[in-house]
Amino acid sequence: MFPFAGTIQWDRSCLLDLLPQTLRRSLVTGLVPARASLTPRLAEASASQSLPSQLNRPGLGRFIAGLWVCLASVHAQPERPNIVVILSDDVGFSDIGCYGGEIDTPHLDALARAGLRFTQFYNTARCCPTRASLLTGLHPHQAGVGHMMEDRRHPGYRGRLNAQCVTIAEVLRDVGYASYAAGKWHVTPGHDAAALADTSQWPLQRGFNRFYGTIHGAGSYFDPSSLVRDNQLLTVANDPAYQPSSYYYTDAIADHAVQFIRDHARNPPQGAGRGVASNHPFFLYVAFTAAHWPLHAKPADIAKYHGRYDQGYEPVRAARRERLRRMGILDARWAPAPAAERWDDVQDKAFESRCMEVYAAQLDSMDQGIGRMVAALKDTGVLDNTLVFYLQDNGGCAEGMGRGNRPSPRPDLPTFPAMAADAPQFGSQPRQTRDGFPVRSGIGVMPGGPDTYVAYGRGWASVSVTPFRGFKHWTHEGGISTPLIVHWPQGIDPKRRGQLERQPGQLMDIMATCLDVARAPYPTRRNNQDIVPMEGSSLVPAFHGSRIPRKRPLAWEHEGNRALRDGKWKIVARENRPWELYDIEGDRAESHDLAGRHPNLVHRMAQQWEAWAERARVLPLGGWRGP
Repeated sequence: MFPFAGTIQWDRSCLLDLLPQTLRRSLVTGLVPARASLTPRLAEASASQSLPSQLNRPGLGRFIAGLWVCLASVHAQPERPNIVVILSDDVGFSDIGCYGGEIDTPHLDALARAGLRFTQFYNTARCCPTRASLLTGLHPHQAGVGHMMEDRRHPGYRGRLNAQCVTIAEVLRDVGYASYAAGKWHVTPGHDAAALADTSQWPLQRGFNRFYGTIHGAGSYFDPSSLVRDNQLLTVANDPAYQPSSYYYTDAIADHAVQFIRDHARNPPQGAGRGVASNHPFFLYVAFTAAHWPLHAKPADIAKYHGRYDQGYEPVRAARRERLRRMGILDARWAPAPAAERWDDVQDKAFESRCMEVYAAQLDSMDQGIGRMVAALKDTGVLDNTLVFYLQDNGGCAEGMGRGNRPSPRPDLPTFPAMAADAPQFGSQPRQTRDGFPVRSGIGVMPGGPDTYVAYGRGWASVSVTPFRGFKHWTHEGGISTPLIVHWPQGIDPKRRGQLERQPGQLMDIMATCLDVARAPYPTRRNNQDIVPMEGSSLVPAFHGSRIPRKRPLAWEHEGNRALRDGKWKIVARENRPWELYDIEGDRAESHDLAGRHPNLVHRMAQQWEAWAERARVLPLGGWRGP
């Protein structure tokens, strides 16, 4: 409270209400002018009668002085950071180096050493639901993407972002942020020409200033389908703005992210201000397709891993468990999860080793791109006040894409006509390369090149999800657990840097955290639509060693696979199967089902899940299959 002009008492909210709207907005959003310039602005407002009449009196000077006392905390708030969210695709919990992996990821490891590693962060077990949840701060069904991109005629399963949600970019734009996106979009259909004709849910229509990437969810790394710059469909051959000597999609995503960072430093988009000062920060969303199938990588990166996986699955899994134990991420009480496949049963071991070599090369290349992004942040002078997140969209992928066909040898000459520069690729798997060679699949087709289309299979997926069980699609820990690296030199307590954060978190927390640090209000209505309230909790308290406020349990559903976690307890079930119960603190590998010992607890938690499912538009259960 501040005594003003006699006996009138004023608190901060009252003082803000008395200010002209434009100045009040500036103070709330952090765009506060220099202290020396505020007094003339208030005096000018008073002279023009834009201040309330009770302030046009002797004592205005004392009011101005008091205003600065009462608003000191606003003015002293840290500069609003730039925000970078990096998402990788179909990567398991222990694949990257700082989470126990043998794959070389020095740039992610460096971010982890100077930041925080969350050990219990969760995604939604599948690619497009994760993207919908991450972008909107809602459960995916609430945003309309409870399954994939098909319209199943239920509110939670319409296959595209709905009008009752807002994206991070849309909310941050309202407080002066410029927003950029590079990579995989996959929250609206894009599998063919008819789907791509509807651009209503493309990035620029959902708050982003610039975009380079793919609308569809998968495709060749050397000739991706549904490739778009801003709102313009293009191909790798007809893009006048980007013609590297050899095209590789992971590089293209990173190169455009770097370009967005550097272009923002030179000339931000109109309406976002100029320069990279805190008044004009940016939000950058980088969604790599690495390491989603197909196994495509550059020869030099593949060669780096030659022979590294010749011993098979179990030695790699055991080494990862030991590193996770030394890091303090794995509790010794957690029993090893059962192996999905035995190396002794593998008939073509050279092929199987090659699959993991290419997979590792995909992640290595992604990390190199992240290194170039970090270098651009350093070069433009903004790294220290840039909040960087790295996470993954689901667990390791056990899908057998390209592993069931009879292999065919590569022909000596092309068997198809070469594609014209303007000819697009559609869907996930192309029939041919741009120069006319057939795209081949099957066990024995050595992956890596543009004319191959193979996934790495169940055995290596089991390695990727170490130390857990379950894969992409499932809501057991292997399907929903993701690393979360958070790096922000100016915003994380120096004492916390390099530490593990063990509090659980979920995708929706990313939106809540972004709005918290940007001091951006979450809307209740937009475009004449009521907006679903935000679900997540800000992670900022964890940056300073405090508890994350969370009012509700964490919950999941995908393809009928369902789960709920409340404290240390988790219930989980495959579709049409009974609930299992696990003590996640003592058994995060989900080896010992305690449902028979605690039926009342299972019943109570099942009721909690049902209430959540009703509220979050999950029902009818099985709605993902259609009416």
